[in-house]
Amino acid sequence: MLLLAAAFAVLQLANVTGRDTPDSKNYLSYALSLSGEGKRGAAAGAIEHYCASVAASAKRAQSVHVVRFHRADPTAAVTADCREREWRNVERRLADGQTGGHTVPFMPERFMRIFEVRPGYPLYLVPFLTVLGVTWGVWAASVVVAVAGGVLVFLILRTLAVSVPLALTGQALYYALPCGTTAMRPMTEGLLLALTLTAVWGCAVVLRGGRGGRGAGGEGVRAAYAGRERAAQARGRGARGGYALVGGSLALLFAVKHSQALFLGVCLAAAGAAVALWRHRRGRPPGRDVLALAATGLGAALLTAALARLLHYPSESESLQDLLTGHFARPDRADPWPEFLQLQGNFWLEWTRRQCREPLFAAALLAGAWGALRRPAFGAFLVGAAFTGILTQAGHPDINIWGERLIVLAWLLPAVGLPLLLEPAGRGRVPLPAQGPTGRTARAIT
Repeated sequence: MLLLAAAFAVLQLANVTGRDTPDSKNYLSYALSLSGEGKRGAAAGAIEHYCASVAASAKRAQSVHVVRFHRADPTAAVTADCREREWRNVERRLADGQTGGHTVPFMPERFMRIFEVRPGYPLYLVPFLTVLGVTWGVWAASVVVAVAGGVLVFLILRTLAVSVPLALTGQALYYALPCGTTAMRPMTEGLLLALTLTAVWGCAVVLRGGRGGRGAGGEGVRAAYAGRERAAQARGRGARGGYALVGGSLALLFAVKHSQALFLGVCLAAAGAAVALWRHRRGRPPGRDVLALAATGLGAALLTAALARLLHYPSESESLQDLLTGHFARPDRADPWPEFLQLQGNFWLEWTRRQCREPLFAAALLAGAWGALRRPAFGAFLVGAAFTGILTQAGHPDINIWGERLIVLAWLLPAVGLPLLLEPAGRGRVPLPAQGPTGRTARAIT
């Protein structure tokens, strides 16, 4: 597991720069501000890093352009143009009095307010920036969180008693699928993926009950009773640890991106309710573990909504205006909801058309769900966690967002579910001895 993580980290040296998106400036300037920089110092650090990334991408693109590959290195020109453009924008906004908050005013104040309420990722960046500087600090922070996501997939599968080779397969899938690519970008998605996986790991721990040994046998009633007591205590400790993982992840998600905490809480509650209903229809008790996980998710969702309102975080209507006005570059829409619903229909129709043309994502989701639901209780919680990617995309139905990063959480389903789908093939078939004098043939078990 460590060798696989190290190999992934070494491969990332191929792209130390060139991964930034426009939003990366906002998070980096926030982190630089938290580390003690003033507005202009934070602007300088964020602009230099962003422009270096833009220039690196331009240089790579030109080097393989069939017409321009022999031209002079564009790095200096692209960097100078980028600096001039970004500084002109920032200086104008600072002169207009947009000096509040931790972020540098790259965009209108209403838009920057969305990033002001997401301190989690900037706080995560601060120690890396302090020790390694901006360029290597941002890269190292991305590597650590991306590697952690793959390790969490491995731990989830091992908690479910999946074999080591298949657990390593899940870790490798996380790195190879868009999860790993997106986690390496200097954005919140890496932390969202890691914290969501931590919550899923907590669900796996709770549902397995922290199982230890089966207790003593053949040593008499007292030894057997003591063994059962020790096993029960181990299960209790494991379950408490699982609840701590789920609750802690939801709390941290609030700081990173509170909408993800809300979505994950709702989806965990829905998954628990679905499992309880399924068990009830089969004449089985719902299970305290399932109900407790559902209650944890529901409580987290309600608390997230209450805290966001209490702290005056941007509301869903503000997010809607941001979407429909091009980041507040146009006047607010008088009646945005009908337009939003029309855009939703158009978006998912186009999204489905593209999936029919390139069905890898849809096929991976179906295969992952098939594998996950071979363990119905855990599978429901995994599907719920992955569904937060669909909800995130539905909240911002922009087909042009680079890399489909909003829906990336849905890729957790194949990363964890495909090894579960392959699990029966890895067990083999073990012949049983003949059944005594009746001469019945040996059976095979998996």
